[in-house]
Formats: sequence, structure tokens, C-alpha cells
Amino acid sequence: MPRDQKPAPVPRSDPALPRWVRQGAGREDVETVLFSAGAALALLDPLTRSEDPVGTLWRKRLALSAAAAVAALEGRREAEGQLRDALALCRPGDDPGPGGRLLIAWRHLGAARALHSADWPARLPGLFDLPPHPLTDLLRDLAARFAGRIPPLRFAAEAARDVLALGPAHRGLALWLADAALARALGWDRPLPLLAAHLPRAAFRLEGEAWLAACAAAWGRRAVAAFDLHTDLARRAAALRAVAPKLRGKDAAAIIVALLSEDALAAQAGAQTSDRAARRLFERLTGLGVVRELTGRPTFRLYGL
Repeated sequence: MPRDQKPAPVPRSDPALPRWVRQGAGREDVETVLFSAGAALALLDPLTRSEDPVGTLWRKRLALSAAAAVAALEGRREAEGQLRDALALCRPGDDPGPGGRLLIAWRHLGAARALHSADWPARLPGLFDLPPHPLTDLLRDLAARFAGRIPPLRFAAEAARDVLALGPAHRGLALWLADAALARALGWDRPLPLLAAHLPRAAFRLEGEAWLAACAAAWGRRAVAAFDLHTDLARRAAALRAVAPKLRGKDAAAIIVALLSEDALAAQAGAQTSDRAARRLFERLTGLGVVRELTGRPTFRLYGL
């Protein structure tokens, strides 16, 4: 190739997000916001069905944002970094504390076919450290009213409002349930944590159509942000896969696989390598620009895409 000739650009494989969807997401009038939110959610549909391991990482990043939003809503001080630490630095079998349990609850939303199992009404309150009664009966009643009877966004918003009627302590669960109900109505086997990150505190005082509009606006904004996040993670994953053949560490292949689906990894000994070798590998990956150090600390560092 001549020196002055530039390589042809690599064609994009990810779908573009139409400008009108970005501009419409977050509008306040009910009709516009329902239409725009529905369009944004439709663009997420193929991403929710993909078997690429990046989808698992994507859900974990969305869960982290949702957990941090709920922690702030509850007046707690755990930001995303503290919540990530609570889980990533916890030894197997140890209690990760309230922040870690909150993050586990939101990860659970995207890790399983939420609301499909027969015992979910009994298990769900415990994820949020709530007593089972009267929640269990309410959740069973919601299950009987599921999908297909009313539009998905309206059904999910009303499901959240039913739980919110039990009091402020149930806000996190209500937001979790709304995302799960929306996914069930849309036919997504694995829900996405969406609503919590963009629903303002003032919205919890709203009722009726105003509540529906606020939820739809939050879903629309978060769907756009989730689309962009997936695009970024897919690009980072492609860059990581491209350098994988150049790595020679004994556990390098296993670490690459883990980085594609895990939110954060510590540089620690693996099946065939020492802590020191693991640190060297992560330092190389960071130097190549395909992995980021997520904490900014000199010790107890965590790495991820």
C-alpha cells in the first residue's frame, strides 16, 4: 500500500441509533415519551437476545449503575466504586455487606429469567432485605396479571406503583420489579436494569399519567445510554480479542475470557500463575489500552473493559 494511501475504514457492525430516538428520549408529554421510549427499547431487543459474553458484562455494568442509584435514593453513600469493591474484594462465603447485597440483587435481575420461576414471589423480598409479608401476596397477584393485557410500559409502571404503595423502604424493589415486568411483557428472557438510573427522586410523588410519563422518560433515556454502553463494550471486547493471540501467560486465555463477561477482576494468582505474573499481564493489557484499571488506587486494584 502506498504511504499516502490510508487504509479503508472498517465498516460498523453495530446498528446506528437514529437521531430522532436520541432527541425524543426523555420528553415529558405522555404520547411522545411512550413512542420514543418504545423505539429506544426496540433497538435494545436484538442486544438482549445475543449470546455474546459481552452481554453478561453489559448487564453487570447496568446493574452497578442501578444499585448506585438506589443507594443514593436510600440516602446511603456507596457510589459505584464502593459497591464494586464490596463484591469484587469479598472472599467467597463472606457477607458482602448491605452494599454488596444490593448489587447482587440487581445482578440477579439480569442473570436469570426473572419472574419466570414459580418461587420468585417468595424469594424476591429477601434480595432487598425486606420481610416477606405483605409482599409475597402482592407479587403473586402481579404475576397473575402479567403481560399481554395492557401495553408493556404502562403495565411495568403500574406494577412499580403497587409496590411503592407499601412505603419508601420498597423503592428499590419497585424499580427492580418494574424492569423485570417490562422485560416479561417484551418477551426478554433476561431483563435489563434500566429504570433506576434515570428516574428522578421527585417522580416518586407522582401518580397516574404523570407517573407513567416519568417512568417512560427514564426508560427512554436509559435505553439510549444502554445502547451506547453496549456499543462501547463491544468495541473494547473486539480490541481485547485482537491482542489475545500475542499474550503468552499461562492463564492469559482464561483471563481474557473472564474480562469479556466480568465487571472487574483483581490481579491475583490463577490456576497456573502467581500474583506477580497476573499483575504483569494486567499491566501489559493496560499498557496496550485494551483494559482499564478501575479504582485509581496503588493497591487492591481492579481491572475491566
